[in-house]
Amino acid sequence: MKEAMRGDGSVVAVRHDGPQKSKKRIIMRCSVCTSRIWAKPVHLMEPEGVPDPRLSWTLCQPCYRALIEEMRHSPVRSPLRLRIAMGLVASERWPQAYPTRVRTFVNDRKWIVFIAVGFMVAMILHLVLIVMVAGMH
Repeated sequence: MKEAMRGDGSVVAVRHDGPQKSKKRIIMRCSVCTSRIWAKPVHLMEPEGVPDPRLSWTLCQPCYRALIEEMRHSPVRSPLRLRIAMGLVASERWPQAYPTRVRTFVNDRKWIVFIAVGFMVAMILHLVLIVMVAGMH
């Protein structure tokens, strides 16, 4: 991030969490693409001088690289530079920005699997209940 912010004196707080953070795993999702972050999430906070509220994001590595690339191309040199670049990256990488048939198909498949597993569990519970009632008599 430092190389993207070079020259204008702005500072952005960036924190990389390593594996030594905690043994308990918390499921983190990227603020832009909403995918799970398996390793090395990047926490960003807007620099001082931006209008309230100061926003913060947790990004995966691909979204972070896209943000860095967008900031390198940005002619804006104000404290709002990060917010503008984040909006441009989010407009391209947000999963619901461009709905496609494939994305709809994948979402439908997830629901089909969820319903199928639900029916299987219900079937097994009913079978156990029937066996327990038959065993009582």
